[in-house]
Amino acid sequence: MKKIVLSLLFIAVAQVGLAQEQPYVQETDPAVLEKLEQWKDLKFGLLMHWGTYSQWGIVESWSLCSEDEPWCTRKIKNYMDYCREYTKLKTTFNPLRFDPERWAKAAADAGMKYVVFTTKHHDGFCMFDTKQTDYRITDPACPFHTNTKANVAKEIFNAFRKEGLWAGAYFSKPDWHSNDYWAEEWATPNRNVNYDIKKYPERWKHFCDYTYNQIQELMSQYGKMDILWLDGGWVCPVNNQDINMASIAGMARKFQPGLIVVDRAVGGKFENYRTPEQQIPETPLSYPWETCMTMATSWSYVPGDVYKPANKIIHLLVDIVAKGGNFLLNIGPSPEGELADTAYARLKEIGDWMKINSEAIYKTRPIDPYKNGKFCFTSLPDGTIFAIYLADIYEREIPQVLEVNGFQPSKGSEIWLLGYKNKLSWKQVGNGFSIFVPGAVRMNPPCKYAWVFKVKMDNRD
Repeated sequence: MKKIVLSLLFIAVAQVGLAQEQPYVQETDPAVLEKLEQWKDLKFGLLMHWGTYSQWGIVESWSLCSEDEPWCTRKIKNYMDYCREYTKLKTTFNPLRFDPERWAKAAADAGMKYVVFTTKHHDGFCMFDTKQTDYRITDPACPFHTNTKANVAKEIFNAFRKEGLWAGAYFSKPDWHSNDYWAEEWATPNRNVNYDIKKYPERWKHFCDYTYNQIQELMSQYGKMDILWLDGGWVCPVNNQDINMASIAGMARKFQPGLIVVDRAVGGKFENYRTPEQQIPETPLSYPWETCMTMATSWSYVPGDVYKPANKIIHLLVDIVAKGGNFLLNIGPSPEGELADTAYARLKEIGDWMKINSEAIYKTRPIDPYKNGKFCFTSLPDGTIFAIYLADIYEREIPQVLEVNGFQPSKGSEIWLLGYKNKLSWKQVGNGFSIFVPGAVRMNPPCKYAWVFKVKMDNRD
């Protein structure tokens, strides 16, 4: 598992590098710009990788790719036999415990504000009722097709919207099941299209139309969509795989005005925000960004996977928000359609913390020095600054005196501890200040893992 995670991280770093080689292209559509500002206010979202691959507990679609990498290991050595057996997973996928309402409520209670769901991963299996292929969850060959919730993507988007979350559609541009991407006439040496597009332009045009039509279905038949999150950054003009993003984005925004389009790891005008994967930038970035990261070790379901502790997830959220980003946290459902008990427990702990401290997260913007020692900083438009103390794993009590460096409130400012009703004493020290915490609240903090000090600046000077 460690090898798989490290390999995927290598891919992520490579993809982020591809995007960052090019300058960020500022969006000009006023509706999209407004939507991006709203998205920046949300801060915390849920990403879900789910498909037939969950039955084998493998790392999404990647074992289909014949690249000689650790994430491509297979339990069946013969590659062609393996691909045939993988495709047959459609005939056994029957997640009878699928409960999107429970997922949505748990996410909302955790303080998440948007969801991005994998409508189709690289293997081409569609978790929505597409009319472009029979390789879908609603096909009669899939036992789940008779279920009233068989159109999984629609059920998820509806459930999450009902809880007040934005809806985002993850969609893979490459499609390894499509005979117009991986043509059956030739071998598939890597993740890319396996024929010469210049030699077979009609075939590529057919694939582009297929992609366009599937995205059109998602944008026109699945209610209000806020984000189109496109994966597979190697499908791009610089790699001689141009699927005409201008046409796709134009069509999508006719159905969904202001839609945020994330053609991730490609750069250019259709990457409205960037998505560093499994990592957090050292400093704030000059463009909108979102860290996507797994709650466990794998993007998709793996039996017995190890989940990050709640204190780690909360610290990650604070670090990301302090640097101006959003946090898209991934959970992979099981083949039965359930989230692990541990995942629900983590969401509950995060929610308990957010109920007290969300004021320091939502609608905030970064402020220098962003992070200093054990403190991270966020700010509101009215000048309020939050100093968020990241407690050590065994730190249960708030220190009696907290030294904050990097900025200094004016003398008439007020400081509060979120979750505690009384103002705190403080004094200016050097280029920073000291906060004095009463014994009663020190011994019984209002929350675990991170304590938030709200600085109401006195600007009368």
